[in-house]
Amino acid sequence: MEPVNLFDLATRQSQWLGVRQTAIAGNVANANTPGYLAHDVEPFEKVLERTAVSLTATQEGHLGFSASEAGFRTRAQEFDGAPMPSKNTVVMETELMKAGEVRRAFELNTAIVKAFHGMLLAVSKG
Repeated sequence: MEPVNLFDLATRQSQWLGVRQTAIAGNVANANTPGYLAHDVEPFEKVLERTAVSLTATQEGHLGFSASEAGFRTRAQEFDGAPMPSKNTVVMETELMKAGEVRRAFELNTAIVKAFHGMLLAVSKG
């Protein structure tokens, strides 16, 4: 198992959360658009599976970590409710729950980065 740069991982998750929030906002904005299919971003776990973490020599005698840039994929949400006459698949309650999940994940991500930063400062001060 290879070590993971936690700041890079937190940055990647933050980017993913931003893309997911944009998809949710688009769904809410098109809640009354006939024929609109609700979209969501693929789960973060799948993004991590595609992200390779490898050692890279940046200078002679030094090793660094770099995560390959993998794009985020959006997909039409699965809709298992009764079809609306307008063929719109946006369910406002679901979108609001997802927005709450994104908010909580942003808060957790920020708290983790702040804790890592504090630990890094404590170690560097000696």
